[in-house]
Amino acid sequence: MDVPTFDRISVGDTIGPMRLPPVDRLTLALYCGASNDHNPIHVDPDAARRAGLEDVIAHGMLSMAYVGRLITSWVPQERVRSFKCRFVGMMKLGEEPELTGTVREKHASGDEKLVLLALSLSTRGGGEKVRAEALIELGDSSKK
Repeated sequence: MDVPTFDRISVGDTIGPMRLPPVDRLTLALYCGASNDHNPIHVDPDAARRAGLEDVIAHGMLSMAYVGRLITSWVPQERVRSFKCRFVGMMKLGEEPELTGTVREKHASGDEKLVLLALSLSTRGGGEKVRAEALIELGDSSKK
């Protein structure tokens, strides 16, 4: 992975877009098993309807994992200093996640050179689902 360096990054630079396959029932079932989150609104259409939904919805944490995937496609995981998300919409079956990020700020703090990313997961026609931010260390490119 060619890790970006602090000196070559500017406020306003973007990462992504990353486009992922449409959310389907298999993905949701596999995520249930991987996460041990078996809330029926994610896999059982009848339970979802009883909860007032049209059909099952994706796990919020699956959406967050997708945002994490965008970050780690840009830098190794050990460069991530903080990562937080706000869920602003529900991802439904068939929606195609698209992830983007923008460098919002740069800071030098002691030995660390930090970049704050504003990140988003949206779907075509479905709007924004997740707003996130991550603080990334982009100091010496020889650090591992």
